[in-house]
Amino acid sequence: MYAGDVIVPLMIGGALHFSAAQMAALICADIFMCGIATLLQLKRTPLTGIALPVVLGCAVQAVGPLKTIGAQYGLGVMYGSIIAAGIFVFLISGWFAKLKSFFPPVVTGSLITIIGFSLVPVGFQDLGGGDLASKSFGAPSALLVGFFTMVVILLLNAYAKGFLKSISILVGILAGTLLAEAMGMVSLKSVGQASWLQLPQPFRFATPKFEWSSIVTMILVSLTTMIESTGVFFALGNITGKEVNSDDLKRGYRAEGLAVILGGIFNTFPYSTFSENVGIVQLSGVKTRQPVYYSAVFLMLLGLLPKVGALATAVPTPVLGGAMIVLFGMVGVQGIRMLQDVDFQNNNNLLVAAISIGLGMGVTVYPQVFQDLPTSVQIILDNGVVIGSFSALLLNILLNRRAKPAVVEAQVQSQAVESKSK
Repeated sequence: MYAGDVIVPLMIGGALHFSAAQMAALICADIFMCGIATLLQLKRTPLTGIALPVVLGCAVQAVGPLKTIGAQYGLGVMYGSIIAAGIFVFLISGWFAKLKSFFPPVVTGSLITIIGFSLVPVGFQDLGGGDLASKSFGAPSALLVGFFTMVVILLLNAYAKGFLKSISILVGILAGTLLAEAMGMVSLKSVGQASWLQLPQPFRFATPKFEWSSIVTMILVSLTTMIESTGVFFALGNITGKEVNSDDLKRGYRAEGLAVILGGIFNTFPYSTFSENVGIVQLSGVKTRQPVYYSAVFLMLLGLLPKVGALATAVPTPVLGGAMIVLFGMVGVQGIRMLQDVDFQNNNNLLVAAISIGLGMGVTVYPQVFQDLPTSVQIILDNGVVIGSFSALLLNILLNRRAKPAVVEAQVQSQAVESKSK
């Protein structure tokens, strides 16, 4: 949880040129809110909480859009779009819970594949040092610590067991940072300047402002996180032996919507269900909520310590790049595993996955294709996750749901022929 939650603020804060002090405060607030968001989902109330061993963290789907919105319109608009998206999620939760049949594996698998692989190029850029225009980009020292981080993570995943394997990303980041320190690439000045205790503050970095295209973009991103969360809820329900019904889904979506609203108010990020937690619950065999409660409280305590947040800012960019390549690559492969359950002998399913993943990756690599469109439209269209996920949803509706009557009729005719032959 900690490694995944630290990477997102480092990516977005770095892209928006936060100072070291601002980055430390951002990371602390984010870690604290991750704990709050997880508690909202764990505890069942009349309105919120799916009451499964669910972990919430920063939505990686939002990284690209938030960087674009923040750069184009400023922090106020970025946080305003997050709040508006959270309100939208909270309000449509009941209706959305009735649409689970619209999200078969071909849709959710394509979505998660796009989410993972569309972020891998960001990891490669950081692996080289982050700044493409810099003369030092791709320096041997940067490549060495980045690939060393990847190797440590890979070795732990291949040979470690239990707890050590589950924290392989965090251990890899620590190991890469130690190597970078030995090479003189790490500065701990910000740690010494940071205070020991700090409470999260509403609107610390900016007062929310609202701009329509940014709001639409974040609403679309929130819909993709709801689709992903649906798959996670059903997977955890299956592992823990609990039947997940529409009322459970509604409470789960509402908890996420409330977490997103709080993220905007406290100037952090949107929060969504971590799909990686499904694997941890399955591998560990621990299916109760109690350890997740402890984890959430521990995150909140860490979020009160600015020195911990400042320590995370000392991690060199190439180390983060190496970790991100592995992390986002694993997310992409998780999507491919979900697609294994899809009947690709059905040509319509093949078209849904192929076109959606193609569009998502194409826009990720060449967002300039929309450069002649108005800026407000570009904000919506130049994100591969948004384009790819809604392509999958719409194509599935157009191709598969329309094809169902013909399939049923063919099955009926086949059964009639068989009965006559008997």
